[in-house]
Amino acid sequence: MRDFLIKIKSQVSVLPKIYRVYFAVLLLAELFTFSIRPDEPGLYSDLMQFLPFAIALGFLCSRESRMHFRRHIYTYGILQFIFLALDYTLGDDTGTGHAGLYQIATLFIPLFIFWLVLFARWNVARFREFDSRRALLLSSIAWGLFAFAFPPLPLGPASLVLLVPWFIVLDRYNRNTAIFATFWSGMIYNTINYYWIYNVMNVDSAPSGLICLGVMLLIAFFSAYSVFAAFIYTLAKNIKFGGRAWLLALYPIFYAGLEMTRTRGDFAFPWSHLGYVFGNTLELLQALSIIGIFGYTALIIASNMIVAKAIESPWTRNTRDILAKLPLAVPALIFAILVIHGNIVLNKPEAQPFYGADTPETPRMAMIQPSIEQGEKWSKARFDSITAKTFGMVNDSVQKGTDLIILAETAVPDHIRRQPATIKELHRLSERHHAGILTGALDFHRNKSGSPRKYDIYNASFLFTPEDPYSYQRYIKKHLVPFSERIPFDEIFPILNYVDLGEGDFVPGKETPVYEPFMWTPFICYDAIFGDLVREAINAGSRLMVNITNDGWFGRSTAPYQHLNLVRYRAIENGMPTARLANSGVSAFIDQYGHYDLNTDIFVDAVIQRKMQLKTRDTPYQHYGDSVETALLWFFLAYVLACFGLVLINSRNKL
Repeated sequence: MRDFLIKIKSQVSVLPKIYRVYFAVLLLAELFTFSIRPDEPGLYSDLMQFLPFAIALGFLCSRESRMHFRRHIYTYGILQFIFLALDYTLGDDTGTGHAGLYQIATLFIPLFIFWLVLFARWNVARFREFDSRRALLLSSIAWGLFAFAFPPLPLGPASLVLLVPWFIVLDRYNRNTAIFATFWSGMIYNTINYYWIYNVMNVDSAPSGLICLGVMLLIAFFSAYSVFAAFIYTLAKNIKFGGRAWLLALYPIFYAGLEMTRTRGDFAFPWSHLGYVFGNTLELLQALSIIGIFGYTALIIASNMIVAKAIESPWTRNTRDILAKLPLAVPALIFAILVIHGNIVLNKPEAQPFYGADTPETPRMAMIQPSIEQGEKWSKARFDSITAKTFGMVNDSVQKGTDLIILAETAVPDHIRRQPATIKELHRLSERHHAGILTGALDFHRNKSGSPRKYDIYNASFLFTPEDPYSYQRYIKKHLVPFSERIPFDEIFPILNYVDLGEGDFVPGKETPVYEPFMWTPFICYDAIFGDLVREAINAGSRLMVNITNDGWFGRSTAPYQHLNLVRYRAIENGMPTARLANSGVSAFIDQYGHYDLNTDIFVDAVIQRKMQLKTRDTPYQHYGDSVETALLWFFLAYVLACFGLVLINSRNKL
């Protein structure tokens, strides 16, 4: 212990005197501001918390301090973070957390700017290199074209080769060059994929500048997934056994596991998995019932990797070299297998569109698409006209003998219990048509005093039936869109409930109902793209998915069609017929093999009606999908640890 202390003392003694003074003064300033913090729960403002920041700036007047700027800013950041953590954990007695707004700002903004400058300098250095510019061009071609493969865009089948230039970059260039090219091509790819999010700026209550910054950070966050994938590839390609990088053979499964990480937790946003590109061709989708969406992603990655390796192999008249080019045919082989398998499946009698939908046990359904503009939907002055239009379409267009009438997500644009007249009207409509009515609306629950939330707000659906004219059944949306409907981790860190960025601030539901007599389950918007929720409903006895959504805030973009494609994938994976209603389109009936019927256009008024098929098909993926997806997460973790572990072992052996 004595030797350890002597060693620490010797290291401290070599530090510049100005740095030791800086550390001591900054520590005293932190202690002082911590001791006088207000006794106020949640987020508070106290100008004194600028004191450590002002002191840190003051020391920059010294030339010696500027020479050690990196050490100074990290010392400042670490001390600020420690006292912010203490402030949060010890700040009040309510258990809701306690933190100063000025302390948060003066901690994260300087560090963010500092890292941004470092990132800019790193990029300038990379861009000056010819190899980096060439790698960026190749990678941008790959990911830029891949962005046009998602429905309704046309390049889906080409996805089996579109990423070949990216894999050539990963094989050919060093790690820094590959990461540089991957990040910026990822920004291009994700901008094309998510350009429609800009529409939220026209309808959301948050400041447009804040939303724009949020969109940029979101795109950078998704690009970081590609960067991580590239980084792991550069590790795996250098780990060799017998002169070969055998670990790369498992890389497609790793990539599928990486996508799985986007489907779990509060940050879950599984929108653009690579496997979603085949949605324009029904025959190509039938293998979903066996390998699921992540199997398609693994096939796409494997196909592109194999072609890239074949291109990189030497080309001579030598028989061995000619055989090395045979893998160039792999994409055509995968495509042919998917098409042949799809045609075999779809040619079965039971796979004909909506087979068995006209039997007596199946429900007749009507879906009402009123196409309410998103900017008008939440206007209190227009509440009566909006509900009158929707209910009028029910009375004017729903056919006699309908069993279930579906209204869109938040078709009642308010907390439903604040509108007793609307509840009475929904009961009357149910009795008049002798049909169940499912409608979307908001609901709330008042919490006890002392809670960081005065109310729990729910995005919910409500089922009114003629058999029960005095009450209704409620389903609460389970997966909330991060930062739009909820700030992630607000249950773990209650102080986040005090943050208001214009988000919906909803609370997720916990239960998956199955409604009789047709054994069907409602899914609200985002819920329907999570395979585990669909399988949970099937295991509970559900035979039909009814998906209500808004989609109005997507505007006239590709997003409504992408959303429809995702729901179709879930229907085929699990053999689950789906009735999908969007306030502004696209609405459609989807059978258990993925056939569409009565698809609407976007932003048109429409009522679509038909007898709807119930589930009669068991798929392999329905039964083992949960196990496969959990195994992918574990494989992802094991692969990453193996890469890092083997790199460390190799580096030690070289030493």
